[in-house]
Amino acid sequence: MLLGFEVLGGLMKSKSMSLNFIMNFLLTASSILFPLITFPYVSRILGPTGTGAVAMGTSLVSYFTMVAMLGVPTYGIRICAQVRDNREKLSRTVQELLIINLIMALISYVAFFILLWLVPGFREQSTLYTICSAAIILNVIGVNWVYQALEEYSYITFVSVLFKALGLVLMFLLVRNSGDVLWYGLVTVISSFGSAVFNFIRLRKLVNLHPCRPWNFRRHLYPIFTFFFMSVATTVYTNLDTVMLGVIKDNEVVGYYNAAIKIKTILVTLVTSLGTVLLPRLSYYYEQGKEKEFLSLVSKAFSFVLLFSIPCCIYFSVYARPVVEFLSGPGYLPAVAPMIILMPTIVFIGLSNITGIQVLVPTGKEILVLRSVILGAIVDFLLNLLLIPGLGASGAAIGTLCAEFAVTLLQFWYLRKLLTSIIQTIEFKELILMVLAGSLVLWTLRGLQFSSLFWQLAVSAICFFGICGLSLLISREEIILSIIDKLLRKLSRN
Repeated sequence: MLLGFEVLGGLMKSKSMSLNFIMNFLLTASSILFPLITFPYVSRILGPTGTGAVAMGTSLVSYFTMVAMLGVPTYGIRICAQVRDNREKLSRTVQELLIINLIMALISYVAFFILLWLVPGFREQSTLYTICSAAIILNVIGVNWVYQALEEYSYITFVSVLFKALGLVLMFLLVRNSGDVLWYGLVTVISSFGSAVFNFIRLRKLVNLHPCRPWNFRRHLYPIFTFFFMSVATTVYTNLDTVMLGVIKDNEVVGYYNAAIKIKTILVTLVTSLGTVLLPRLSYYYEQGKEKEFLSLVSKAFSFVLLFSIPCCIYFSVYARPVVEFLSGPGYLPAVAPMIILMPTIVFIGLSNITGIQVLVPTGKEILVLRSVILGAIVDFLLNLLLIPGLGASGAAIGTLCAEFAVTLLQFWYLRKLLTSIIQTIEFKELILMVLAGSLVLWTLRGLQFSSLFWQLAVSAICFFGICGLSLLISREEIILSIIDKLLRKLSRN
């Protein structure tokens, strides 16, 4: 999709959007694969009590990490990308944001240890929770937002995958019996955040570490707190359905719903992985006044999301039952209906990720994103309150679906003038042909019998997504042609 884009100016010349996307996709895939490999092993060794203790510790620490980081992870990418060609300005900006994070990390740690001391249940797990709390300082010194702003995705991916591989080895070496809960907590921290130490050491190659005064902290306060409240609002409404389901119903219903949510989350992660790559480039284009390049990249992002999310939505809706049965077991069949309801959210989240993170944020309109997220939280809460008592997990899924639709609709309204011109560039005929061809394949495969769920899913997925890709190739869809052209040129060089 972005393979035809070459970099414009300054440091941009050394960065390839195609390479960035591939690296970030690999990073996202590794983040999904690591727990898929380790959790079945760990759950059998430690049991639900041990894994639950670590999950509770990491969840608790995540809230303090969110406070320590404020809104810097997203804001930092935007502001650093805008000054990336000026080392002095970049260094000053990084120092200002890092100092703010360090101060907030200190406050977070004070509050964290006070909480451990005050709450008896937390005090009993103080050693484990203290180990998990290393994530707070590692997130701060890891300054991942600097590397993303400078599009160092090859480095980010290499170091992250290296530590995940190290974590995998340590998991099998150190977690051997039910008493190794502390080791599991430590390995979880190392695999997830160990790369932060390397990031901090390498930072001096990217920016000047000697004080670049005068510092101006005040200019960052409004945007980082806006991003912080956006993060809080998003966290609230994305977890609200599960919490309300547990309060109104019971843990069994929550278990069914979580099985559907996990599948949706994996697909959403893959669809939105593009956003991390585009944010620094779009911020740079906007700052440099490159309107044509900005609009072209946003248009290609819309096409990519539609071409990827719509087939995923169709396939995983049609094959919801075998997917749930294959991944979670026949005991989770009540998760099928919620999963089907949740599938369109892949499209909505993919689109709102473009309008919000890739358009409104780079153009300094993050307050509009915050408003849309607050609307989503309100819609989710009201519909959950109304539907969960009667429909259970399906009611929670409907609430989430409507909330994501409301977020997307409001952001579309904010950008209605921009979207009018972008929509004209999207190849809807090719998209419709792809959907029709893929749907015909799924209808044909319905009557076939397979020896196992694995072969049913493997054959159907290969046929469906293969035909979707072939139809795009036959209709000469621009993104597919650009990818093939790029690959052919690389092969000819070799």
